[in-house]
Amino acid sequence: MSESKKKLFLLDAYALIYRAHFAFSQNPRISTKGINTGVMFGFTNTLLEVIQKQKPSHIAVVFDTSAPTFRHERYPEYKANREETPEDIKIGVPITKDIIRGFNIPVIELDGFEADDIIGTLAKKAAKKGFEVYMMTPDKDFGQLVEEHIFLYKPAFMGNAVDIMGVQEVCAKWDIENVDQVVDMLGLQGDSVDNIPGIPGVGPKTAAKFLKEYGSVEGLIANTDKLKGKMKEKVEEFADQGILSKELARINIEVPIEFNEKELEYTEPDEEKLKPIFEELEFKTLHKRVFNQELTSGSSSGQLSMFSEASKDVLEVADDGGLKPYDTIESVPHKYKLVTDEKDIKALIEELKKQKEICFDTETTGVDAFEAEVVGMSFSYKEREAFYVAVPLDFEKAKKLIELFREILESDKILKIGQNVKYDVLVLKKYDVHVKAPIFDTMLAHYLIDPETKHGMDALAEKYLNYSPVSITKLIGPKGKNQKNMADLQPEEISDYACEDADITLQLKHKLDEEIKQLKLDKLLYEVEQPLALVLADMEYEGVKIDEKALSVMSKELQEASLEAQNKIYEIAGQEFNIASPKQLGEILFDKLKLDDKPKKTKTGQYATGEEILSKLANEHEIANKILEFREYQKLKSTYVDALPKMISKRDGRVHTDYAQAIAATGRLSSNNPNLQNIPIRTEKGREIRKAFVARDNNHVVLSADYSQIELRIAASFADDKHMIEAFKNGRDIHSTTAAKVFGVSLEDVDSTMRRKAKEVNFGIIYGISAFGLAQNLNISRSEAQEIIQAYFKEFSSIKEYMDACIEKAKEQEYVETIMHRRRYLRDINSKNATMRGYAERNAINAPIQGSAADIIKKAMVDIQNWLKAEGLSTKMVMQVHDELVFDVPKNELDKVKPKIIELMMNAVQIKVPLEVEAGSGENWLKAH
Repeated sequence: MSESKKKLFLLDAYALIYRAHFAFSQNPRISTKGINTGVMFGFTNTLLEVIQKQKPSHIAVVFDTSAPTFRHERYPEYKANREETPEDIKIGVPITKDIIRGFNIPVIELDGFEADDIIGTLAKKAAKKGFEVYMMTPDKDFGQLVEEHIFLYKPAFMGNAVDIMGVQEVCAKWDIENVDQVVDMLGLQGDSVDNIPGIPGVGPKTAAKFLKEYGSVEGLIANTDKLKGKMKEKVEEFADQGILSKELARINIEVPIEFNEKELEYTEPDEEKLKPIFEELEFKTLHKRVFNQELTSGSSSGQLSMFSEASKDVLEVADDGGLKPYDTIESVPHKYKLVTDEKDIKALIEELKKQKEICFDTETTGVDAFEAEVVGMSFSYKEREAFYVAVPLDFEKAKKLIELFREILESDKILKIGQNVKYDVLVLKKYDVHVKAPIFDTMLAHYLIDPETKHGMDALAEKYLNYSPVSITKLIGPKGKNQKNMADLQPEEISDYACEDADITLQLKHKLDEEIKQLKLDKLLYEVEQPLALVLADMEYEGVKIDEKALSVMSKELQEASLEAQNKIYEIAGQEFNIASPKQLGEILFDKLKLDDKPKKTKTGQYATGEEILSKLANEHEIANKILEFREYQKLKSTYVDALPKMISKRDGRVHTDYAQAIAATGRLSSNNPNLQNIPIRTEKGREIRKAFVARDNNHVVLSADYSQIELRIAASFADDKHMIEAFKNGRDIHSTTAAKVFGVSLEDVDSTMRRKAKEVNFGIIYGISAFGLAQNLNISRSEAQEIIQAYFKEFSSIKEYMDACIEKAKEQEYVETIMHRRRYLRDINSKNATMRGYAERNAINAPIQGSAADIIKKAMVDIQNWLKAEGLSTKMVMQVHDELVFDVPKNELDKVKPKIIELMMNAVQIKVPLEVEAGSGENWLKAH
């Protein structure tokens, strides 16, 4: 072999394995045998890419071992912040090593040395023997090893091309003069990945500036007299830490390992070794790529690559063995038409009227559905065909054009398909077009299929259609002040983009509808989630009135209360300081006032001063209590009292929250601008915020209807616990009943302390609370907490049996279900990692309960809205917060509406205990609640 052809690739195994893990984390590759094969597949694909495209003459894959290295001995905190190795990596590594050996490639590892050190040593030795060496890793720290014949080879990933870095590229990347300074950069700025501390306050730019002036960490430390202010103090204080960090960052190139040229020579893969592995993992197409022949046994779930354009999904591998790119608007035949002529618009409408289902989408001037205006509408009723109708910017002209489509969009015979239909429904309301059921929402369908992954159209198109849609940024540019608005573009520029949206959404409907039926989620989708989208659109459009004067008064009161608390804090501390600064606050509490003998510290070395810490100190130290008060006043003022008036729409003077249906995996709704779910209720000042939510005028009142202890009732019903069911049926206080059972006293002898403890247990149990957690919540010893829990399970044994059954069932099927069959997937329920498994087990208990509560109130909302419309009433549902519904009711309808709302809420779903609803009314939300 000639010298010029000697090309050595050294692969950093774990760095590449972790990339494979993250590439498939959102869409795991699960074989028909239930094995997560993402790690093995991603790594093998990477290996094959190198072999086939780079054609190395020599190759090796280098692994870390679990044995400590000199870095751990020198600095025990080294890599201490690393999370537990994910389960699929633990399972995947031994199989990956077998695959590597099946390629006849050596696996190299050595206790006491990291892969970096082994690669560095072999690279230097190989370069001296005439090799061109490529260190294959995404880790930029390897830049310190680069020289004339040694290169850093960063593989392609997530749309980025292969990046081969020599001396010039490394220096440019780090903004340094020579590659030796990479370790100085790391010594100065640290490395959060490896927990190398560096010098606090020194970032990449400052580090580069120092190295230009002083050459190295040592050079900087020797010249601290030339520095000024805080930076001088930092460098002097943390000089030793900087030197240590540099030492930790330096790759050891003197590992006791021989460079054996013959052993590293690449020959060819061994089919006898690889075939059974590929069969077990169902790597059908990979087998064909490696051996140019079909894998005759086993099945394939579709071979995927880790080189996707974004982390939304992954590329497929083509049958010819090459990477198959996503289809795009350029590669797929289609008929997209811009419709401008009045005659053509009428012809389109006539055609749409004939359809059983159509897909529609709006293009608008913004993302706020209530404020945005329509720029155009697209329609599709046949795959690969779509039409775009441009809408005039003049509102009255736009209204006339949109009016032409009313009959179609308000038809109860035509299924209207869309992606996030609520947005389009809400936008069109301003034009007096009210989209009516039936609808099909691809976002909501996928949310039910897999609640914890992405539901955007682009992600779904890539996953289900292997299609990458045109990015919005191609039309209007990236986010920022220079981003255009859709209104700035000509219809010809928008047409294909808009048509594609409608076409792709129509195609997705056909895929998702089938999956929904297979998973038996059709009842939940068609009877709850999709009808609810129309209810939420009505609520958001209606909005709620805010009393600005009340907020103005509150703002002044909170400012005064803040100043009062602040002055008291200063008085106790004996000095003024910045209460909002965790550093200054920590120094006052723990250095000066010595409130705790062993105060907790954060990763940066500062004292921890979070709410949990202060709450523990509040009972004994007035200053901690006052700081919590001060923080509450500040938060209430900035987050709600001063923020709410800015959210009032100029269009109608009301606040319009945005309800998100497809975010919380539990099924709960969330809201934005404002976030109604977070409005405080635990403190008096927090509750005062509700005073600002008022009825629309003097002829209306606010009505609040709230489920009472719904999750406990669901838990009692699911567990079929006779004691709890009896208590609920007879209207007895559940917490007193529980206390009587747990503490072995009569109901009359239950005191307030017993009831408080029982209440914590009742609510804690369904969230999987531990003795430690209960002890903290009740401020009691762990042994007492354990005794209470044991007594609880003894008296309510069916609850314990239910909890155990939930976990066992979850372990079998890796998901749990609610009362309406909403699924929560628990992929870590069988994990060997105790922390991950414990979290999954708690969810196995709680998710069916919390999710069922979400199902019930959603069903109630749909039933109530249907009744209000059927009766032709003027009452409006205006807010949903946790287990509470809020209405704006004409006074003359209150007597009719209130009992009916209670009835519909109580009967939304039948369980073994009665659902209790408390309702009240008043001029504002606080008085009604």
